[in-house]
Amino acid sequence: MPRGSGITAPPPGGTAPSVAVSESTNGRPIKVVATSSPGTLIHTALAGTESQENIWVWAVNTDSTARTLTVQWGGTTAPDDAVPITIQPNEGIVLVVPGAPLNNGVLVKAYASSANVINIIGWVN
Repeated sequence: MPRGSGITAPPPGGTAPSVAVSESTNGRPIKVVATSSPGTLIHTALAGTESQENIWVWAVNTDSTARTLTVQWGGTTAPDDAVPITIQPNEGIVLVVPGAPLNNGVLVKAYASSANVINIIGWVN
């Protein structure tokens, strides 16, 4: 899916029900408050290694200038656990995680170059 083209369903053939990421309240966006590591908690993957879930994450920059969002995967070590992406202003909803598999209680966190201007929307299935 191209950047900024909006939310779409998982790839064809996906039959698992989707639920909001664990830190979302009723599917609402999560405001990225953190500006450094460790980031704002977005999701805690299911426990154990017998199953996995796929996480889809989008970001919205509500500021008037481009901001860097860094997504952290299961740790806080850069560059091993950090995935930075620049989110432009007025670009709408931008896909930042396209269905990546998670399990074993991995924590997904995020921080931004400015507090309270990036909102995260996401689901897992």
